[in-house]
Amino acid sequence: MSNDYEISKQNKVRQLNRKAAYDKETVHGILDSALLASVAFVQDGQPVVVPMLYGRDGETIFLHGARKARVIRLLEQTTTACLNITHVDALVYARSAFNSSMNYRSVTIFGTPRLIDDHDEKIRALRIITESTLPGRWDELRAPHDKEVKMTGVIALTIESASTKISSGMPDDEDEDYEIPVWAGILPLQSAFTTIQTDDRVIDGVKASAAVKAMEGRAL
Repeated sequence: MSNDYEISKQNKVRQLNRKAAYDKETVHGILDSALLASVAFVQDGQPVVVPMLYGRDGETIFLHGARKARVIRLLEQTTTACLNITHVDALVYARSAFNSSMNYRSVTIFGTPRLIDDHDEKIRALRIITESTLPGRWDELRAPHDKEVKMTGVIALTIESASTKISSGMPDDEDEDYEIPVWAGILPLQSAFTTIQTDDRVIDGVKASAAVKAMEGRAL
């Protein structure tokens, strides 16, 4: 099995292609480090983009929403969907506006969505989504009610092609611009969880679990 996604017209990075990567390790790493994905598809000839929670298992991305929600119904009916995740890591202050930019990690995948109807498969997918967002939490919670499962629509999106684009480092200025007396560099940006806040209806004496505490200060 190849460790890279095949480069095709669909996933080939054309602009600044030196920043592109197609290996599965890099693709999966960016996918697994984010919480929210922008999912795009076409409805009646018009583009639609929806933010969605997700979870990954191997080469499958699981997405979920209300069973009657428009996005679930449309994904059920479409033949191809596109998913993107982007982390902004820094602002890049160059010596010209043209070369000023951002450092980022971005992944784009394409695949065919499939609605999951089987109850056990849906529960497994919901567990994967929950554990991707709230690691260690699934086993601490009550089991989903059948009504809740029926009200939830879950889409399995198999990764058929993918690419990443990563920009890092200091500004890449024109040679002559390095003589300009203007400060240049980067301003890093870090997204991280802070300190948990307890619901005022938590039963006295009940403390946050180790799984919840472990998320404090975690960077994305």
